[in-house]
Amino acid sequence: MKILIVDDHAIVREGLKYTLKGCTDFDLIGEAESGVEAINKMRKIKWDVVLLDISMPGKSGLDVMKQMKKEQPELQILILSVYPEDQYAIRMLRAGAAGYLSKGCDPDELVQAIRKVANGGKYINNDVADSLLYTLDPVRKKALHQALSDREYQVFQLMAEGKQVSEIAHELSISDKTASNHRQSIMKKMDMKKNAEIVRYAIKCGIVR
Repeated sequence: MKILIVDDHAIVREGLKYTLKGCTDFDLIGEAESGVEAINKMRKIKWDVVLLDISMPGKSGLDVMKQMKKEQPELQILILSVYPEDQYAIRMLRAGAAGYLSKGCDPDELVQAIRKVANGGKYINNDVADSLLYTLDPVRKKALHQALSDREYQVFQLMAEGKQVSEIAHELSISDKTASNHRQSIMKKMDMKKNAEIVRYAIKCGIVR
């Protein structure tokens, strides 16, 4: 089994490699520190599973995954995230992820998840499963942020972290004008006027701490 670890933090990559090297059925463990490097390595080697960090500078985890699935639809991608908010998991699964795990998960759970998705299965924990069922309830009123597109949701999260338009543009590798347009669309869809409202809403929903 060939596994590619994609994370911009060297200490995280080393920790994951240490965990996986003890598994005799994992033949090759590669690593990439950026989305661009990950896509280039995907084109050179046929990987069985990609462990993909959702939050990286430049090309985000969501954008990287979409590009990978476009080029190799059969590729199994397991998302690793520090975000506590389950809505991001739902977006990633809808976009083609084979599974979604917190970086704080037990090493045994990570290995179990890798093996399951490598065999064509899906892996989510109980909290994400409950959220998926909850969002399918036709009676339940949807949260305001669920109306946002994937890109708008990325901008929304960065706004909730207190970042300015120029910082958002830099982190997502988009122009200031595009970031500003996304901000305006978010404000309109969520019926809010100020960034402070976004921050309060995100904290209340557990999207940021």
